[in-house]
Amino acid sequence: MSGVSGAKTILLVEDDQAIRETMAALLVDEGFAVEQAKNGAEGLERLRARPETSLVLLDLWMPVMNGWQMLEAIFADAQLRAIPIVVISAAGDLPPPAGAAAYLRKPVRLDALLEAIENHCRR
Repeated sequence: MSGVSGAKTILLVEDDQAIRETMAALLVDEGFAVEQAKNGAEGLERLRARPETSLVLLDLWMPVMNGWQMLEAIFADAQLRAIPIVVISAAGDLPPPAGAAAYLRKPVRLDALLEAIENHCRR
């Protein structure tokens, strides 16, 4: 984990290391604590370890466990289902996944990302 002590924690689930690290650095600069995961299975494990997480930023196309599978697992878990999920994907021709708080298309503009976080992050 990286970020500010006492800050809202965002779980960033993204398989592309460059995107993940760049987004994490931007979010830390904005004052958030950031947990990172490279696939849905790793993300789910981290989320279960920190159910107080304020928001999940979730890619859809990933190996091991994709974003749709992670969403399904989160919604099936009473302890996790209230955590807002902002889906971020390059899959522009797909409808937003049911249950997602917001859907952003890659490449994501920083202002759109921060607005989605502000609108949906648990206090």
